[in-house]
Amino acid sequence: MTIKASCHCRATTFEVSQAPLTVTQCTCSFCSKRGSLWAYYIPSQFKLTSPLKNVSFYRWGSKTVKHGFCATCGCGTFTETPDWSTGKPDFDNPKISVNSRLFDDFDLNQVEVVVIDGKNLW
Repeated sequence: MTIKASCHCRATTFEVSQAPLTVTQCTCSFCSKRGSLWAYYIPSQFKLTSPLKNVSFYRWGSKTVKHGFCATCGCGTFTETPDWSTGKPDFDNPKISVNSRLFDDFDLNQVEVVVIDGKNLW
């Protein structure tokens, strides 16, 4: 089941190959201010369907994580990150986190929201 997504102005569009089973609400300072609900994918499950020039990126702290946002309307779109499941960055297993609030024609109320305490974890 392909799910399409778009920012507010539709200049940045992407799709993922399947619906998420859960989405994550992170309480870190960046995610809290952004208001995203993250769904996680491997790169082969994600496809940017608009030109890359429509996306700007923000890197902070260690510069390890690449946070994408629409260069026109500013909506947070997706993040490119190494796998952090071991507590250390695994660059051989990158992940794509997508802002599931941007999914078109998808009912997020049907998906469990998992809260992680990013405010105190990092």
